Order: sequence, then C-alpha cells, then structure tokens
Amino acid sequence: MPDAATLELFADELRRARADAGFSQESLAQRISYSPSLIAKIELAQRRPTREFARHCDDVLATGGRLSRIQRVVGRPQVLPWFRQWVEIEQSATALRVYQLSVIPGLLQTEGYARALLLAGALRRTGEVEQQVTARLARQEILHRDDPPHLVAVIDERVLYQPVGGPAVMREQLDHVVRVCAERPRVRIQVVPTAVGAHVGLSGPFVIATLPDEDDAAFLDDLLYGQLVDQPRDLATLRQVWEALRSEALSHQQSIELIREGARRWS
Repeated sequence: MPDAATLELFADELRRARADAGFSQESLAQRISYSPSLIAKIELAQRRPTREFARHCDDVLATGGRLSRIQRVVGRPQVLPWFRQWVEIEQSATALRVYQLSVIPGLLQTEGYARALLLAGALRRTGEVEQQVTARLARQEILHRDDPPHLVAVIDERVLYQPVGGPAVMREQLDHVVRVCAERPRVRIQVVPTAVGAHVGLSGPFVIATLPDEDDAAFLDDLLYGQLVDQPRDLATLRQVWEALRSEALSHQQSIELIREGARRWS
C-alpha cells in the first residue's frame, strides 16, 4: 500500500502547483489528457499517481520535476519502518530544531552528498541507496510549502571539512546550504566552532519538533535505530542541551560566512 504521508505530500504539492499555475482540476485534466475525477482523487490522497501522471503534471505546471521526485517514493517502503513515525511528525511540525555532529542535516543535503553518505561502507545495494536518496530529497519538500516550518540547524564545524563524496560534492553541498538560507528566511544555521573543545553535543545528534498543538517530540539518531522521545523529562533535558549548544555556536551570519569559507576551501 502507498505510504499515507507521502501520498498526502504528493496531493498537497499537486494542489499547490495547480493553484499557483492558475489551473482548475478540469482545465488541468484537459491539458494532460486525464479525467477530472482522477485528479480529484489524487488530490484527496485516495489514488496513487503514476509516473506518467507526475511527469505530465510537472511539464504543464512547470514544477522543475518536483512531483516526479515525490512520485518515485509513493507506495515504496521509502523509509525504514522505525523511522516512519518520525517522518509523519516532521511533516506536520511547525518548527524543527536540528543538531548534527558529523554531517549536514538531511533536510539540507544535496542529492550528491546524500548518495555519498548512503554508499559509504558498501552496506546497501544500489537500489536501496537510490530509494533512500529519493526519500530523503522528498522529505525536503516541507521547506517549499507556503507555510514551511521554522528550521534551525546547529552543526559542528568539523562537518564543513569532512570530505563526503569529494571536493565537488562538498563545494556543492556547502553552497547549497548558503543558498537555502538566503532564499528561505525560516531556515537558519549556526556552527559550533572546533575551538570550543568539549561540548554537550559530542554525545550525538538529535531533532526536536514542535507540533501544531505546541507539544514537542524529539528523535535521537544512531547507527542502527532511531529513538522517538516524548517523555516530558527527557524533552526538557534535550531543550537544555539545545540551549547549551546554541550558546556555544556562532551567530547565523557568522556561520554563513564560515560555511562560505569552507566552500571556497573545497574549490
């Protein structure tokens, strides 16, 4: 069965792209030679879109291939079972606070960078890697919504110099972070300088999501399984860790300048 969250994501993106282009369901149906009733069902997340349908919509609505990228993961086990609940939380969050010690956060990764990470160690088959790359990029669509979540990412400075995928991939990745922050004012990034030395974030990465009802949920990442955190005491501890990390980090603008310098080093 198609994954419900991804079906709804496709439906939301199709409705938004159609409205932005000034098409009704009927007029879009006429342009792409599909029935209005099929478009209505897909926009209600009641029908799975085909590859051809997504491609035709991308062409007519000039989405830059966005719908096709989402369609590729509809109906597939695009995320590991233990991660699915977190993806649903992420999709509905109004704010995300992300800390990463050793890599660029997934919501800000380029395709090349994500692929290089997933290929590391040759632990996955090629098909699995491509499926997970597509899923990771599809998750980033939340940043393109009309009312996207506030995303604040804190990363360790070592992330800028860890050679993931080689110089070209790193340069593209760091330039991408700078560009996303410039184009999307709800996306902010801060870097914890290496000179800080020991800090509380060395224990590992985490994400705190604020939901529409203003409750928080969190996710701890590790090599094998992630852990969903929803107990008040644990969430309070993570909020304290978050504030401690931000107090050690450079400002957003200082961090952007440091990331730009990192990109130049990879040139």
